Amino acid sequence: MKVCAVDLKSNNAILTVLDDKKFIDLKVKKITLENDENQEDIRIFCNEFLLFLEQNEVEKIVIKKRAKKGNFAGGPVTFKMEGLIQLNPLCEVELISAQTVNSFEKKNEIEFPEGLKKYQEVSYLTALTYLNQ
Repeated sequence: MKVCAVDLKSNNAILTVLDDKKFIDLKVKKITLENDENQEDIRIFCNEFLLFLEQNEVEKIVIKKRAKKGNFAGGPVTFKMEGLIQLNPLCEVELISAQTVNSFEKKNEIEFPEGLKKYQEVSYLTALTYLNQ
């Protein structure tokens, strides 16, 4: 099963795709929402994300949850991007808590694959956590 894990930071959707627990080093590693107040930019983000899903035959999306309030709360743009991703008509979306990802990382010795960028590590861990549940 091809799983795309998403880590939402600032105005970026950081992407990592795994196929049966194997990392796939793709050219597209993140998709950016340039201006969340501009309808055309939102359409561009949605279209780029859908194209990414289609081209890579993604079967499931997993998103690492962000806190809704407090010191480590996610920014409002990340929640807007999450909603847009959840509306995709191509595959299911599941949210995974940060605690679940952190617990998985502590219990397992993680070796990051060659080709994985440092900023993709959280989305990679999110995908591994989902696939090992």
